[in-house]
Amino acid sequence: MVVRMRHTKSHTANRRSHHALKSTSFTKCENCKALKRRHTVCGACGFYRGKKIVDLVKKIEKKQKKAKAKTALQKS
Repeated sequence: MVVRMRHTKSHTANRRSHHALKSTSFTKCENCKALKRRHTVCGACGFYRGKKIVDLVKKIEKKQKKAKAKTALQKS
């Protein structure tokens, strides 16, 4: 079946002009000066807008404890 009211190539291109991917923008963390994505918690220090949100030391300890338990389980 042939489409009766077909869109032209330029009309289709104009509609698709908004489909391009935009690059992510980075800013410096106010606390540690590391590069981080905007509106997210800093991955290096765990601060967001001057407040400590994530305790990275506890997070790393928990991950190590979990990995240690997993290796102990595999050995037995």
